[in-house]
Amino acid sequence: MTSTERAQLAVRSPADLIAAVPYLLGFHPADSVVAVALRGRQIIFAARADLPAPSTDPVEQARHLAGVILRQGAEAATVVGYGPPERVTPSVDAVRVALAGAGLEVLDALRVTDDRWWSYLCPEADCCPPEGRRYDATANQVTASAVFAGQVALPDRAALVAQVAPVVGDARDAARAATTRAGLRLTELVGQAPASDLLGGRALRSAGVAAIREAQRAQRRGVRLDDDEVAWLSVLLTHLPIRDHAWERTDGRDRDIALWTDVLRRAEPELTAAPGALLAFAAWRAGQGALAAVALERVLALHPDYSLAQLLDDLLRRGVPPSELDGWPSVGMPGVVRPRKRSRRGRR
Repeated sequence: MTSTERAQLAVRSPADLIAAVPYLLGFHPADSVVAVALRGRQIIFAARADLPAPSTDPVEQARHLAGVILRQGAEAATVVGYGPPERVTPSVDAVRVALAGAGLEVLDALRVTDDRWWSYLCPEADCCPPEGRRYDATANQVTASAVFAGQVALPDRAALVAQVAPVVGDARDAARAATTRAGLRLTELVGQAPASDLLGGRALRSAGVAAIREAQRAQRRGVRLDDDEVAWLSVLLTHLPIRDHAWERTDGRDRDIALWTDVLRRAEPELTAAPGALLAFAAWRAGQGALAAVALERVLALHPDYSLAQLLDDLLRRGVPPSELDGWPSVGMPGVVRPRKRSRRGRR
């Protein structure tokens, strides 16, 4: 399941809402059920799940979606199912019932198949004919508004997954060689630490702070890190105090998302946990729930016990909006998180 909390879009018709959904999610959904939360005419949140298998009871998934929508403080919701009617209808019906049971007004329930939509709640043939209504999202004002606001809708979820996929070919060979050099550099750093620096902890911390600072400075200047810089950073991030230092300085800024996406893609598989979790945190803070979800999927497939990824995955699945934890985290002892005072954006 993926969720999002992004720029608000005004809707005045089912066609407007259908046009808005891909920009809320970041991609055009297929074989999906989407619950859209609204306050007045403003979309405030959208949550998506895959259509359950034909033999699966959709009730549990529907209740979870309703709980996520209710947590956003919505006044009402609309349900949209994407796919063939025999798969969409049971899922949409279950979500409708769950939303109503949670005390939310269900404004509409729609099915989208190819370039047509149908309403389950409209009995009038004049506005909802049996053959469905054709729509062209490219001609919709909501689409124009979303594009103007800088929102992107990729062709499908696979395109989103590709954005966090590991580099291959010569780029992978170069990353692997750089990681070998970074490992040797780390051994030398720890070996040269004074006896008073137990296990080279202070030396590691100093190197990590410097590497994170330089990486973020380069990102602000629009300069891409070279292979050795990425490898050195990814090796250092395996140490929790350094990972936590990077975490405190990561927010939902475009440059944070760009930096951790690049490091995740170029890091060796055994070193992907920290950059992947940092990318997920940045994407979640930016309201890009779908991007956060695919980053976490990559991390948890390789590192299922990585606690930060597990924590973020839980927040995402429960639909916790970033505004509930504004200013979080503040890290004291490595891996221990407590709320921190809000700081001005751009000062982290």
